[in-house]
Amino acid sequence: MWRSLASNMLTVLIAALFLLGGVILWGKSQYTAEGPLDSAICLRVERGSNMARVSRDLETQGAVTSGTMFRLGAKYSEKTGQLKAGSFLVEPGSSMEEIITQITTSGASTCGTEIVYRVGVTRTQAVVRELDPATNKFAQKAEFILGTGEVPAEYTETRQDSDTRYRIALAEGVTSWQVVEALKAMDVLAGDPGERPAEGLLAPDSYEVSAGTERAAVLAEMQERQLLRVNAAWEGRSADAAVKTPEEMLILASIIEKETGVASERGVVSSVFTNRLNRGMRLQTDPTVIYGVTKGEGVLGRGLRQSELRRATPWNTYVIEGLPPTPIANPGMESLEAAVNPDATDFIFFVADGTGGHAFAETLQEHNRNVAKWREIEAQQQNN
Repeated sequence: MWRSLASNMLTVLIAALFLLGGVILWGKSQYTAEGPLDSAICLRVERGSNMARVSRDLETQGAVTSGTMFRLGAKYSEKTGQLKAGSFLVEPGSSMEEIITQITTSGASTCGTEIVYRVGVTRTQAVVRELDPATNKFAQKAEFILGTGEVPAEYTETRQDSDTRYRIALAEGVTSWQVVEALKAMDVLAGDPGERPAEGLLAPDSYEVSAGTERAAVLAEMQERQLLRVNAAWEGRSADAAVKTPEEMLILASIIEKETGVASERGVVSSVFTNRLNRGMRLQTDPTVIYGVTKGEGVLGRGLRQSELRRATPWNTYVIEGLPPTPIANPGMESLEAAVNPDATDFIFFVADGTGGHAFAETLQEHNRNVAKWREIEAQQQNN
């Protein structure tokens, strides 16, 4: 009798184990399978939220078939305590596993309403926009120039919303003074920026910040990224580079950045300066003269005077030999790479061609013809 009972209990136990294994396999397949979501949604995870609230929200919006399965998956993968606050774009068909990875990895918002502070060479703009999950496109709600005194109501209202995300977009070619002044004007930031970073040491890039982020912390991150880029560009330098140190590379890159906004031209512009340096010729580039006048504090707003072209300053490359002592702006990665990887050309001159780019020349005679063409274009533009 006892043997029969034990045998039956063993059979039941084995059957239960098989059943449990089947349930686990089924649960795992559901966890990794394509989700039921037909169109993208913006999932908002509030600060202090938890997986239970998130799972209920996902169930309500039809993004998961089972909130319980979602929570068990998060617990099994040991990600329950890694939940990040933010607004996350959940794509159609996203699996539970993909959603959990998304909301526990970076905490960088990918949808919702955002305010972008665009720090440019001539001005800093604040842009309020909102992502439409269905189209994955931003709709602009307001835009204004910081420091003008005119603040749209949409901006004020959006600033009061705890779900708003903030981003600082730093353009190539801005000066360190311009960056610091722009950060001072951003009411989303806090604290004193501290000492102005040296010219060239801030990386043009996009920076996600939150309300109350310290200005000094933003500047520190900008410097960290630029240092990484400088090191990477220097490691990838070619034997044709005329610059001998990372510091010289940074200076030349800043000049290239200010001379052209056409990405395809950077290598050619670099070749002109490289050829001039190798031949012992003065660089004779206007942006360095302008920096000698402004010291990077604001925009000149007019053409250079002949007296300024002749005036001796440490940055006037019409007067000094070789490179100026410091960068004249904060260059991007492409300009850093171009500075140490110039195109192979014999060009030693260039001038604007009226299209936004430049006409390059190997001889002074050819350059003079290009200059004459540019003067004609200038005259036509002034008459129109």
